[in-house]
Parts: sequence; structure tokens; C-alpha cells
Amino acid sequence: MTTIRIAAALLLRPDGQTLLVRKRGARAFMQPGGKIGPGETPDGALARELKEEIDLDVEPASFEVLGEFSAEASNEPGHRVHADVFLVRTEQAHFHPAAEIEEVKWVSPFDAAGVALAPLTADHIFPHYRELIGRSTRRR
Repeated sequence: MTTIRIAAALLLRPDGQTLLVRKRGARAFMQPGGKIGPGETPDGALARELKEEIDLDVEPASFEVLGEFSAEASNEPGHRVHADVFLVRTEQAHFHPAAEIEEVKWVSPFDAAGVALAPLTADHIFPHYRELIGRSTRRR
């Protein structure tokens, strides 16, 4: 099975909602981001992808590392994705899809019932984020 290296954002607004994107012709929603090009760093690739996909200008220095995760690729049968995932905070509430993105949607990482999610999002990113939030609230 071929592995595709990507960078992805858990893009959060102040109310805790996260922005998901759906690529043209796809069914599942996923984090914004994409393939890491030759010579690119994961955070540099993510900054480029956020600009291309949703017209968000953000400095990689503001990204918080969430971790690295692997899962079956949602849109490419027979492939896996290996993702460097970053937490990216935004005050911006409205984004318009561009490039290959057909739809954007704000959802709660704690309750995305009824939303078709890519395996990386459903099985790794959201559970990891929920665990992090749970740990931080238990410390208070």
C-alpha cells in the first residue's frame, strides 16, 4: 500500500468548532491541508494549502503540533495517508472553498454526528483532540 505524506490543520475558532472541507466529487469531510511537496516542511506545506483551499493566510510559527497520524486515504483507494497535524486557531468565521474544495463546514470535534468523516479525522484527529481537551480540563 502506497503512503501519501500530508499536512493537515485542526482549524479551530474561539467557540471550539473546527472547519472541515470536502473535496470535489468526494463524500467525506476532512481537515484542510494536503500533500507535502518536495523540499517543503510540513508546516510550510500546510500554510500553502490553507491559502490555496480556503484563502487563509497564516504564519506557520502560529501552528501548534498535534501529532503524526496514519489512516486509510479517503479519496485514493489502496493508499494510506501519513499526516503531520497542527492545531491552527482562527478568529475568521467565513471561508469560501477554492481549488479542489467543494464545500466547507464547521462542526464540533465532540459531536459530528451525521457528518461523513474521513478515517483520519474520525479515527485519529478528533479522538486525539478530545483526549487532549479532557486531560487539560481534568488538571484544573
